[in-house]
Amino acid sequence: MMRTRFQQGLDELRGKLLVMGGLAEQAVDRACQAYIERDLQRCHMVLENESRINAAEREIDELAFDLLALQQPMAVDLRFILAVTKINSDLERVGDQSVNVVERVMDMIELPPADLPIDIPRMATASSAMVRRALESFIEGKAELAQAVLEMDNVVDRMRDEAFINLTRKMNDSPEVTRQALDALLVARNLERVADHATNIAEDVIFWVRGADVRHNVAVANSSTRHPIVDRS
Repeated sequence: MMRTRFQQGLDELRGKLLVMGGLAEQAVDRACQAYIERDLQRCHMVLENESRINAAEREIDELAFDLLALQQPMAVDLRFILAVTKINSDLERVGDQSVNVVERVMDMIELPPADLPIDIPRMATASSAMVRRALESFIEGKAELAQAVLEMDNVVDRMRDEAFINLTRKMNDSPEVTRQALDALLVARNLERVADHATNIAEDVIFWVRGADVRHNVAVANSSTRHPIVDRS
């Protein structure tokens, strides 16, 4: 009976985190579309969604702490709960970064359009894909999917570095678009932070599945080990 209740608690925790992940991923996608289309309505949707993300974070933490305190899980179950609490925190921060993006977009909407040397849509696509794939690795319990996310982080970092160089040059050459360029630079920085949080999620999935801490060493040995969430016998 105790094991059954514990299993139900783990299933509930999983379900709540998946909802949280959906909210965070939706926030990123809406923020990116708001930038591309200069869409004020989408900006407001992201801002209004933030309270749902914050509430979901609190619910997940409370349930996870209850399971830790009352059930005293061991081995893979303990790693799973610990990973969920850390993933939960990163998903909340993904929501925060989305809010930061739309705040810059709302400022840009009030300014004249400027031709800026930065491919925000490409960077947004990469960052959003990292979040989605990190969540897929959690859903399927596959460390190899999480490892692929880690390898994508360098791509987004290079995009951020290119954006900094190109936009700095643009501001020097065309001071009249400095404000727009700064907004775009901050959007790029926020998207790079979204990618960082996706990387953190992937690292936590690897910790849960393999029991390996890869935060400072992304060259994880290949392994076929997997722990699907739906089967925790």
